[in-house]
Amino acid sequence: MGGMSPIHWIAVIVVVLLVFGTKKLRNIGTDMGAAVKGFKDGMKPEGDAAKETTTATQQVAQDAQQQTAKDPHTVDVSAKEVR
Repeated sequence: MGGMSPIHWIAVIVVVLLVFGTKKLRNIGTDMGAAVKGFKDGMKPEGDAAKETTTATQQVAQDAQQQTAKDPHTVDVSAKEVR
């Protein structure tokens, strides 16, 4: 009575997919992965962190470009110039 059966978990997953959609969930997963990687890099010693930060920054920029190329309706707010 206290636990959830596999059928209940499947129903919860279906509802979450219907509410958020697979695209938003994929973006959230990518963002969470980048955040965890950034946290791990921040915990490294200072010498290693500088090299890894540059590499991680380049990787995030490349991932953002690839995502934008896949979906032309995506707008990168930070890339716009403010006049």
